[in-house]
Amino acid sequence: MISPLRVRRVLGDRPFAEVGRPVLAVPDEKRGLTAVAGECAFAGRATVGVYGTEDLRCRAVLRSPFPVQALAFHPTAPLLAVGTGQYDGGYFFEGELLLLDWETGVAGSLVEHDFGRQVLGLAWLDEQTLQVLMAPPDDGEDDLAAQAEGHIAVVRRPDWRAVAPRSLTGADLAGPRVPAPRPDGRVDAERALSALSPNWEARGHVLSVEERPDGAVLATIARAEDDPEPPVPTGLTDGLLIRHRTTPYRDRHDRLRIRHGSRNYANVTGRSRRERKQHWLAVRSAVGAGVRHLFPFSWEPGEVHYPGPGVETADGDLVHAGTVHHGHGLQPGGSFVVRRAAADGAPRWVFRTDHVATDLDMAADTVYVAYRDGELLALDLHSGAVRRRDRPAVAGVPVVPTALTATADGRLLVGTADGRVLDCATT
Repeated sequence: MISPLRVRRVLGDRPFAEVGRPVLAVPDEKRGLTAVAGECAFAGRATVGVYGTEDLRCRAVLRSPFPVQALAFHPTAPLLAVGTGQYDGGYFFEGELLLLDWETGVAGSLVEHDFGRQVLGLAWLDEQTLQVLMAPPDDGEDDLAAQAEGHIAVVRRPDWRAVAPRSLTGADLAGPRVPAPRPDGRVDAERALSALSPNWEARGHVLSVEERPDGAVLATIARAEDDPEPPVPTGLTDGLLIRHRTTPYRDRHDRLRIRHGSRNYANVTGRSRRERKQHWLAVRSAVGAGVRHLFPFSWEPGEVHYPGPGVETADGDLVHAGTVHHGHGLQPGGSFVVRRAAADGAPRWVFRTDHVATDLDMAADTVYVAYRDGELLALDLHSGAVRRRDRPAVAGVPVVPTALTATADGRLLVGTADGRVLDCATT
């Protein structure tokens, strides 16, 4: 069993790092707290963080697949109500009403309906009463006013800490239709954060991280299109160098990211009309456009595999991540890491899970894999067995690993969704 992952240093740290670019900030002056919501960023998820206004320490985080529209601190309990949602572009106003216990970090979604409701406003009227402003469930029958109006409901519970997930029914959320403007809180949120700390900085997720020959750590970070691009990598006081890329790297289905590759690998379709639905792992020639097929990319008949990050082993085998294509999205067990023989692509072992791998690297006899759900796995290179599971955190608050590099001296550099780099010891 290898040693537990230990964070030695956090590079690129700063106040409010967890939330990225803020869209909403709400204070609780009585308890010296501020709740900050960030825009939907890495993997289309928005982050909410609860911070102390004196030390700016993050108390808890919550991540949502919908944009955050409203925040409200409970008057006495350690609870934060979070309203999220958006129009689906065709019919429904989807979203969630979330309740975050910022002492324990536990959060739950309260609306029972499968589509939820887009929550636009929240206000605690007293300890037992929450006022909820929601968009209409849909804009059916050419309801043009649905984009500017909503329904207001008053929900009472004797103890909100005991409210069960998905327990608020349509009857609980029924209420009169009222005007419901959709204000933009970005400017006010940035002003609030600047007042608390002039050193905060919105930063995208780490696309790649590497150690340079001089010992410096270089992180390539996703840059928003409207952000100015520095002409050279920016150096921080802790030694981290930051390089920005305008468009986040997205794998094309015909491209493979293979570290330490002795050849230029690609995922291509067959040459003939009959073979065009067949994907092959191939090698592109160094000169010209020549392609040589090695073996079918999928080792499972009937499955179409999309490639993820990988490495080439010393003996020429490939260890790579990927997902199984499915019309309804990623299915349970649809994400995999596989070691394939150099000669014919036969799988020596396969590890399956339910989450997409964000990056992969190898050191000695261990394969390290980072996942979108925040987990970081160490797999045995020879058998694929799980040697260790970690969920990296900074000051007790979980982070999402988006890039990693294993160094020769037993360290693991882990780039995160909030633009930081964790310098970790693996031995």
